[in-house]
Amino acid sequence: MKFFYSILIFFFSGISASAQVNDSAKLVRESSGFSLFTNEDTLTNNDYLLSIEKVFQTLNKASVLSQPIPSIVAMGEGLNEDDSAISIIKSRLSLNDRELNVRNLQMFTVILKQINKNAKNYANKLKQYDSILGGFKKQILDLQKDSALKHVFKSPELTKIFKPQLVQLALKWQKTDSLMKHLNLLIDNTLARTSNNIITTDELQLEAENLRQTTGSRAFSKERKYLWDIRKSSQNPSLSEEFKTNLASEKKITNYYFSHTNNQLLLLLLTGIIFFAWVFYNFRSIKKYNKTASLAVFQFRYLYPLPVFASLIFILNLAPLFDLDAPFIYIATIEFFLMLTLTFSFAKRLPKKFFYLWLIFIGIFLVQSFSRYFGLPFYIHRLLLFILNILAVLLGLYAILKYKGLYFQHRFLILSVGLYTFFNFLAVVSNLFGRVTLMQILGSTGTYALIQTASLLVFIEIITEAVLLQIQASRIRKGYSDKFKFKKIAASISKLVIFWAVIIWLIVFATNLNIYNSISGNISQFLSTSRNIGSFSFSFGGIILFTAIMWASNFLQKYIPFFFGDVGDISVFHNKAKRSRLMIFRLILVVAGFLLAIAASGLALDKITVILGALSVGIGLGLQSIVNNFVSGIILIFDQTLRIGDSVEIGDKKGRVKEISLRSSRLMTAEGAEVIIPNGEILSKNFVNWSLGNNFIRVDLSFAVDKMVDSSELRNAIMETIKSYPDLLAQREPEIFNNTITSEATQLKVYFWCRDVNKRDEARSKVYQAIFQHLQEKDIQIK
Repeated sequence: MKFFYSILIFFFSGISASAQVNDSAKLVRESSGFSLFTNEDTLTNNDYLLSIEKVFQTLNKASVLSQPIPSIVAMGEGLNEDDSAISIIKSRLSLNDRELNVRNLQMFTVILKQINKNAKNYANKLKQYDSILGGFKKQILDLQKDSALKHVFKSPELTKIFKPQLVQLALKWQKTDSLMKHLNLLIDNTLARTSNNIITTDELQLEAENLRQTTGSRAFSKERKYLWDIRKSSQNPSLSEEFKTNLASEKKITNYYFSHTNNQLLLLLLTGIIFFAWVFYNFRSIKKYNKTASLAVFQFRYLYPLPVFASLIFILNLAPLFDLDAPFIYIATIEFFLMLTLTFSFAKRLPKKFFYLWLIFIGIFLVQSFSRYFGLPFYIHRLLLFILNILAVLLGLYAILKYKGLYFQHRFLILSVGLYTFFNFLAVVSNLFGRVTLMQILGSTGTYALIQTASLLVFIEIITEAVLLQIQASRIRKGYSDKFKFKKIAASISKLVIFWAVIIWLIVFATNLNIYNSISGNISQFLSTSRNIGSFSFSFGGIILFTAIMWASNFLQKYIPFFFGDVGDISVFHNKAKRSRLMIFRLILVVAGFLLAIAASGLALDKITVILGALSVGIGLGLQSIVNNFVSGIILIFDQTLRIGDSVEIGDKKGRVKEISLRSSRLMTAEGAEVIIPNGEILSKNFVNWSLGNNFIRVDLSFAVDKMVDSSELRNAIMETIKSYPDLLAQREPEIFNNTITSEATQLKVYFWCRDVNKRDEARSKVYQAIFQHLQEKDIQIK
């Protein structure tokens, strides 16, 4: 305590002890009353206490300094994990002359980038904490300028007077000084570690990138002895232990990858859960309305009311796209679960012999993928892979020759089996001639290509079945007919899904061959390069993006009605309001797609003005009708004088409105023909809309009866018959008039209102028949 007390005196006085004793008598003054000027001759005890209190207040702020300590300690723990990962990566990269998996090189690059990012984030936070500490130090140094404090520490008499306060101040100073030293040391050490990690990760990233880029040249070069030159003397006695060490380190680095990097596993799982809920809800809706039997016509092969299998196939096929840089063991595990899921389905569908081939294929895959973790000596592992590649070639040839006419009708599948056979043959040759890396790449690529093809074929059918289920469930929920022509719709959906399945297959195939990054980088550079034609600049990427967005918006506006059960058949015509709202939504999709395409393409507004100017010239030269129809379509959609499902007469055409598009509208006539009428022609003519304000229509009947029949009895009989008709509009009374009267007969004119304009002919026929039968029962003959 005396030590810190003396430090306080030295810190605040700034002069020698002898000077303190000589000057103390001059500085102490007792005063009663207020001090107007704070100079050396007018200081009071109250002034000294206020200065000491100021020191206490400053030192009390030191508690703020302790707040970053847990955060810095957490940084240290994170740096420990980062250091462990760096150590593993460094040791694995130093073995570049051995089997260094290409996927792991990609994973190392991702991890190093993440560690580098972590270190920079730590460094920024540490600099903020150091700035706070520096500000606190400055506040303490500013206390030396306080003259009253100097007086207290220069004078022994004053130090004696304020000894209790100074003792407390010494204790406070001791804690603050210790805390500041600890925090300063903690910041410096942690900051030094972050700087070291930034430098190390930068160097390792360059090394990993160089290794990845030179994989192709190393793969085609002779890395090992020829297979027939391997001798037992080449065995390393400690190699088995090294494999075990590598296995443990790979597990550790894989765990680090998934716990620290920005992988998309949660998003993938969320996607699978949404797909499961979507299919499950549709099945449940159909069951709720007791329409399960209506699904029999679709002959679903992979969808079930509890769609666990379909959801697994869905997410496992998409898994590689969510993380293209995932480690080898993750990809191998995903492919294994994919094959395991397919096995449950194939067990019920494939003949036994062909199913046994599938099981053999799985066995070869498992040994090929995980044999590197068996702890085998290197030359034995190489011989094992050589045998497995030969077995894969024989298996592929047998399957092609034996079953090509039965189960290889699909061109994608037979292509994949051919690739599997060919790539394994190349792997055999590569292994023979010492190209070990090339052997690994070719063997795994051929295997994954076959697995991906088989699973994507199932994936295509699952998506097609799910969309058909959505259409049927929507129609049943809205009360539409559960029968519709679905084969054409299914074919359209399958084509789209096949297109995306091919994209997925190509991405996975190129990734396994280690050419995806180079190909995608070259394509990206080519597409993003700016090109000029005169003063107009563009890029092929912008043009492709513009076209893709326009195509996507057009596709959505065309097929989105399917998800609401609207396939354009006559059973949905009565739902006019929803169909009209859907039409507006489709128009919004087209317009929004156009605006988004322009924004995404990077076209400048002045260039768009030039394009619009050119279009205006084209309009003046011959596009008037197209623009007229387009604008007329927008007017019809928003004005709603013509709605989908309305019964109309346009010129000499009569029918129900089936579709209103931006260029033309379609009428479905009573004969079943579809009449296409340009929208401009509709607005340029007077047309009759029988169902615009209401949906009922007046029906007229005329017939003659004997003049001798009692007119009141006749009228009552006719009125009674008409009122028994179920589709009669009850709000309006039927009317009966004498049209003509002759000496032998009276011709009657009967009017009644039908609730549905589309049932006018049906109503006339049924009421005619009912009146005829009713009058016959009363012995009244119709002439």
